[in-house]
Formats: sequence, C-alpha cells, structure tokens
Amino acid sequence: MDAATVLRPVVDAVLGTELPVRIECWDGSSSGPVDAAAVVRFRSRRALRRLIWAPNELGFARAYVSGDVDLECNVLDVLRQLNELADPERGPGVRVGRDTKAAVAKAVARLGALGPPPRPPAEEIRLSGLRHARGRDAQAVSHHYDVGNDFYALVLGPSMVYSCAYFEQVPSASYSLEDAQRAKLDLVARKLRLGDGTRLLDVGCGWGSFVIHAAREYGARAVGVTLSEEQAHFARTAIASLGLEDRVEIRVQDYRDVPDGPYDAIASVGMAEHVGLSKLGEYAGHLHALLAPGGRLLNHAISRRPGPPGDPKGDRTSFIDRYVFPDGELHPLSTMVDVLESAGFEVRDVESLREHYADTLRAWVSNLERHWDEAVALSSQGRARIWRLYIAGSALGFESNRLGLNQVLAVKPTPLGASGFPRTRIGMLGITSAGEPGGWS
Repeated sequence: MDAATVLRPVVDAVLGTELPVRIECWDGSSSGPVDAAAVVRFRSRRALRRLIWAPNELGFARAYVSGDVDLECNVLDVLRQLNELADPERGPGVRVGRDTKAAVAKAVARLGALGPPPRPPAEEIRLSGLRHARGRDAQAVSHHYDVGNDFYALVLGPSMVYSCAYFEQVPSASYSLEDAQRAKLDLVARKLRLGDGTRLLDVGCGWGSFVIHAAREYGARAVGVTLSEEQAHFARTAIASLGLEDRVEIRVQDYRDVPDGPYDAIASVGMAEHVGLSKLGEYAGHLHALLAPGGRLLNHAISRRPGPPGDPKGDRTSFIDRYVFPDGELHPLSTMVDVLESAGFEVRDVESLREHYADTLRAWVSNLERHWDEAVALSSQGRARIWRLYIAGSALGFESNRLGLNQVLAVKPTPLGASGFPRTRIGMLGITSAGEPGGWS
C-alpha cells in the first residue's frame, strides 16, 4: 500500500475530515482533492518518527520546522477554518487525543518508520539555570531577539516596533501598519504625559522606536534598557544618526539593575510577558521604586483568559515555549491589576487593544510571506517557518478572544494621595476640544 493511503487516517485524525486536505508523500503517492485548501507534504519517514516520539504539538512543530513536513496553504485561513470546526474550549491546532496516537502508531508500523527519536531542529532551545533568574532571562531574550535585525525589519517594517499597533482607521492602502505604529507611540506618550524634559524609562525598549519618538516629538529625556545586544546596537546607531545622543541612552541592562531613579514616567511595552508569575510582584515593586511621586507607568501586555494557570515550569510540549518565547507566561488582566495595586500603584485607566493586535499580526504575516525568500536567506528555513506558524496562530488567538492585549495606566501617588490626573479621560489623553493632542486640562 502506498504511503499516502496509509497516512490518510493520520491526517484525518489530526485535522479532522471536514477540512479538505491533500496528502503528498516521499514515494510520489498522493491522496485528496487537487484543489484542496491545504497540502500536507511528507518528505520522509522521519516525519512519522517525530510524531510517534512526540505525538502532540511539539512533534508536529519539529516535523514542520525541520522540513520533514511541508504545508502548502494560507496558514491563517486554514487555522481559522480549524478554529470554526474545533471545540471552542480546546481551540485550533493539532489534535492529540487517543485516536491520533493510535493512527500515528499504526502508520509508523506499516511504513517501516520505527527508529530512535530524530534530533530536534537546531532552532529548538532548552534553557539552563533557574527559571526567571537573570542569566536564564538573558538566554531567553537572546534566543528570541538576537536572530538578526534585518530579519526583524522584513517582518516588522520600517517602524521596527515589535508590539501591537493602534489602528485609528481600518487597515487599508492609505492607512498602513506604519501609520498605526506611529499612532501607538503617540498614544503611549500621551498617556504618560510626556513633555519637554520628562525623564522616561523604557523597560524592554526593543530597537529604540519609542525612546526616539519620545525625544523627537515630545522633548523627553529617555533611557531604554534591553537584554539584547543586537537591539541595543541597532537603537544606538539610529540615535546617533538622528543626533539624539544627548537625549536618549540605550543600555544592555536587566530592569532589576536600573539604579538611577527617580523617573517621571515608565513605559513597559511587551515586556511583562517575560517576567513570570513568581516575579510579577518584584517587577511591579521595582518599577514603583523607580518612579517619582506622581510618576506614571504604562504597562502594555498580552493577557490570557481567566482560569487556572498552566504548568509554572513551562509546557514541555508547547511549540511557543520551545521555539518562540521560552519561559514566557501570560496572565489574566485581573492578575496584572492586582499586582500593580499591591505594589502601591493606583490604576487609573485600562484599555483593550485586542482587535488591534489581530490587525497588526495579519500585517506581519503579509510582510513575511511577501519577503519569504529573503527572510530564509537572512535566518534559516526553520526560523522562517517558526515565525510563519507563530504569527498566524497568534493572530487567530486574538481574533477568537483566547488572547487579549491591555494597556494599564497607573500612577505612584504622592505621600498625600494626589495623582495629578485630570478629571476626564479626554483630559488624560491631552485631547483638545478640536479632537487633536493639545494642552492638559
């Protein structure tokens, strides 16, 4: 019997029979409609060995990242179809129930694919040291961010902003990702009430886009900290080219080691996801200590739906943990608010940008697909595949409300309890009666 016929039950068990899928195999056999929405191409028996040794999300990820399995499809569209077919409590992805394991085992035996577990792809990481200790955090950050600034430029676009954009208009040819990222930088700056001479700390500053914007457009004096050497080099080069060295400093430094408070404002955009539940209290307490009385904190972070947390030591079968964000942890919005309040902050405003992040990720997927060959040349086939799967899956997570994105604006009150906030939300954002950024009321 040819390989495609043997593997048909495996694909049906994993993806379900409702989604039209074509199978193509290493022996030239195929099965399924020619015009199928997705083609699953098994390039070798090794793909089956990966699945039998890890009959779950991790096994499939290893097969795809290594190139033992190819997917020919619009990944986002296929994941969206799977989401519509799957149990909404379970969500999309590879189904790893008893039927799946039995189907894989049967196919492996019939096709003579038994053997030792293949070596994981080079892009897979296992961290050393204690979880969320400084050294291990540095490893995790380097794994994700030090893959080449040119690679990130292809995905993120000229803004080099690796966080949720703020689409004040529906995405279109006349309103681009760049427009939306600039709008997000302005939104954060207005919430933090930046002005001439404001002392700003950007925790996890990335490639420096916000500190540069804060200095150029608002006159702030900014310090950005990152654990990524490549990000720091890029940011310093950009700052020097703009003549902003006297207003902006970039440090390769753990936020816990920042010694030179107080600051008037702190931005933490897309950084809290790396902290971990066990360290959130320390995180909030340290930022509180770095702020001057009346100073503001803007915490911009991905959240998960309420419910019991996952394994605090990390999911050993998780594609995200092994390939994308090792040691990353998401928390419900309520947890973040509680932690900030417990540290002494007064939470003044919460805004959800969930739909904005879905639009952002769709734009990043489009950038990656449009520059696919260049992305592979700048990194590796495996790295580009990781990003393809990760960005598309994340877009669906925000679309379907399994993931959220929230900006929490908090203040460190003065000893007498004053916040310095205006009485209205419009005033908080510095919006004039004409609807444009202006003076504070």
